[in-house]
Amino acid sequence: MKMVIERKQEGEARRLRRELEELREQIAALKTAVEEKPDYGMGEGDPSITRWELDQAMLGGLQERAVSLERQLRRINRGTYGVCEVCGKPIDADRLTVLPDTILCIECARSGGL
Repeated sequence: MKMVIERKQEGEARRLRRELEELREQIAALKTAVEEKPDYGMGEGDPSITRWELDQAMLGGLQERAVSLERQLRRINRGTYGVCEVCGKPIDADRLTVLPDTILCIECARSGGL
């Protein structure tokens, strides 16, 4: 049973590392895109300003996701991935498939978790 869990976690670690690498590529591209801020003009509705603001927001979200994935990879290394941080019970595999960076089982998430 332990080998099955270890293999599952190795597979999950590979998947998370792939996703993290893709996120890092997206983050790098967005950082380049937002390096130069367009000028604001009075009364102008310049689409480049809107695009810049959207890229800024997206960049923040992607950076948060990357931090979360890094945290989960550390949990895999410690052997605590897939274990609820509140109750200590295993997190359902289907839940982890959909939310690989979750730290709560469904019961704890429903009750307000942390």
